[in-house]
Amino acid sequence: MEECVFIDGVRTPNGRAHAEKGWFRKLRPDELLTATYDALFERNKAVKPEDIDAIMVGCANITGMQNDIGRLGWLAGGYPESVPSNTITNQCPSGMAATMHAARAIITGEADIMIAAGAEDMEKVPMAANMDFPPRLFSRYNLADFPMGSTAEKVAEMYKISREDMDNMAIWSNKKAAAARDAGKFKNEIVPIKGLDDAGNEFLVEHDQWIRDKVDPAKMASMKSPFKPDGNVTAATSSPLTQGACCMLMMSRKKADALGLSYTYKYSYGVLGGCDPTIMGMAPVPAVQKLFARTGLGPQDIGAVELNEAFASQALACIRELKLDKDNAPFDKVNMWGGAIALGHPLGESGARIIVTLLNVLKTDAPDAKYGLASLCGAFGNGGALLVEKV
Repeated sequence: MEECVFIDGVRTPNGRAHAEKGWFRKLRPDELLTATYDALFERNKAVKPEDIDAIMVGCANITGMQNDIGRLGWLAGGYPESVPSNTITNQCPSGMAATMHAARAIITGEADIMIAAGAEDMEKVPMAANMDFPPRLFSRYNLADFPMGSTAEKVAEMYKISREDMDNMAIWSNKKAAAARDAGKFKNEIVPIKGLDDAGNEFLVEHDQWIRDKVDPAKMASMKSPFKPDGNVTAATSSPLTQGACCMLMMSRKKADALGLSYTYKYSYGVLGGCDPTIMGMAPVPAVQKLFARTGLGPQDIGAVELNEAFASQALACIRELKLDKDNAPFDKVNMWGGAIALGHPLGESGARIIVTLLNVLKTDAPDAKYGLASLCGAFGNGGALLVEKV
């Protein structure tokens, strides 16, 4: 078995998915993906596009502009026809599933160099676009419980997550994201891209659009839930509609050494997990539990955690159930640079994005840690967990 190391990872800034105010409203998702490929090859000149064995691209909604975005996005970017691709959907964990597939191809010796990626534009390809649910699901579930907001409200009620704790987590997500941005911590991963401001003027986008520099706790506390009468989950404690892309260069350790490339972390282990789709936000729990059981590790062994914040309710419930950190924010190990509530959540991109951010967090803020953990939930009860290890 070969070792699979992470050579590099880049992403676009996450833009607001809005037809009038989104910074990337005039860019297609394949164009965002191409921008990450361009940056990856520019930063790693020892690797040529034709050297890639295959590309794995995660995307939650593979329809419209995102129909087989893995293959069509690569070709549209002018890259070699000889390099194959695979577009993968696993809902929100799609980018993470793509990373797992890329790593396993390297570990088994079937490939030397792979790109794992994720992309999503939630404005041009809305959630559930062209979706046709199997009628047989109605005999098993109440499909009114499937929408994301409904699942978040159900989790908050089941796990007794208070409105105050959710608001507090959202406040700290924005505070930590703003602090990390201002300290330049995202510069190693974000690829600046030209976008449009609200007035339509072109400018260079260098950071995520959704980060709130000023959060008013009183205003947040007054917000109503759009998901349930007298509910507790609000827009402020939910990840926003976003657009973005991300990619990683992964390689066998032997190949990296032969090319003289540097690396710090390798792919250690990855699993998918599943749960009741009406509480889809809890899917990280079975996934991480499976990962810990199979590796013999536990929360005490993990130096940094990136847990995607689909909603504050589910993130808090998962942190508490898995004992990943303290019960309330600010956390010591989880989402040190803020989470999706502040950074945005472009569905299929997020599973790749949190891995890239985890690698940078480890290198910058937890350089002595041996292990880092990334995990996220997804629609219909999908979940993923991935372990990286210092080499």
